[in-house]
Amino acid sequence: MHIFIDADACPVKEETFRVALRYGLTVHLVANGPLRVPAEGDVRLVVVSDGFDAADNWIAEQAGPGDIVITADIQLAKRCLDNQAKVIGPSGRSFTPANIGSALASRALMQDLRDMGVVQGGNAPMTKQDKSQFLQELDRVIHAVKRGR
Repeated sequence: MHIFIDADACPVKEETFRVALRYGLTVHLVANGPLRVPAEGDVRLVVVSDGFDAADNWIAEQAGPGDIVITADIQLAKRCLDNQAKVIGPSGRSFTPANIGSALASRALMQDLRDMGVVQGGNAPMTKQDKSQFLQELDRVIHAVKRGR
């Protein structure tokens, strides 16, 4: 089991590192540029080119059954689910085959509303509750993968 982090804008890297260290898991921190890697644990920095979707493409090619992907990118989540990886968003929401279609539709709707100027701004900032929910979900998914679910 490996954990892949879509790292450039991920707000839960440190939390993921701590959980991975506790379980002895390898983390692949995938980014378009250098990032700080903790001295403890098995965290591997993967720097990809600045090309469009280079980090997403690398993660989607590597992640498969038994792996966990941390990303807010719904299109990347779909690609990883297609490869049978587990996917968790930074706010603690797991993407599943049952909910990815509605997540993609919501993403497309919000993009259309932004393009029309009806909606402005981005996502709300991370809260302590979001991080707590993320940690609970990551722990739950790790246990599910270990049980073969």
